[in-house]
Amino acid sequence: MTILLLWSCSLDGKKRCGMGHMIELTAKDGHRFAAYRAGPAIATRGLVVVQEIFGVNRHMRHVCDAFGAEGYSVVAPALFDRAERGVELGYQAADVARGRELRAKVSEDGTLADIEAAAAALGEIKRGIVGYCWGGTVAWWGATRSQSFRAAVGWYGGGIAATCNETPCCPVELHFGAQDASIPLSDVEAIKTAHPDIPVYVYPGAGHGFGCEERGSYSAPDANLAQTRTLGFFAQHLG
Repeated sequence: MTILLLWSCSLDGKKRCGMGHMIELTAKDGHRFAAYRAGPAIATRGLVVVQEIFGVNRHMRHVCDAFGAEGYSVVAPALFDRAERGVELGYQAADVARGRELRAKVSEDGTLADIEAAAAALGEIKRGIVGYCWGGTVAWWGATRSQSFRAAVGWYGGGIAATCNETPCCPVELHFGAQDASIPLSDVEAIKTAHPDIPVYVYPGAGHGFGCEERGSYSAPDANLAQTRTLGFFAQHLG
């Protein structure tokens, strides 16, 4: 197996530098795909980090490195490999359109198979799942359609409301921006109504993608608060 070493470092320089590498995984249906692995080789807890619609790009690698710096073993599956290998997009309008096109080509069953393979790659440790944008929805599915995770966190997952009737198998925490043009607050309220026991945080001035420092919607105060809450949630449920 060929391993490509990558050095990545955050734009803000806050505890987000680290050495990660690409690995290859095989899902239960035989599909082979790439994944980014970060964090300590030996850990007692791990996370599957699920991409936005832009692939496992520089920002997602930064996210993985940040969790790795907190002591988590991390795997981020390249979900677009089922449609096209090696996709890494930016955040312009054309990138958004391309990301949506690729997402439409990836089935829910295939996506679930890939996150299950990513979880298995972490080994028999305490595992959680966290996702952003499309990945926020996938993290929700990881909680409701899988037994592989002890905790799940979703950031601005636009598809959660459509499947909010599903029952989580593990504790869940969710984050949304009040100014998110793609996720109306009525959807957030529907989730709260369906699951009053789930902590759902709404950030008043935040829009979609507020946690990504490469997007115009980035909000450092909201991103930092959401990350603090995310880390606290995983510390509580993964130890």
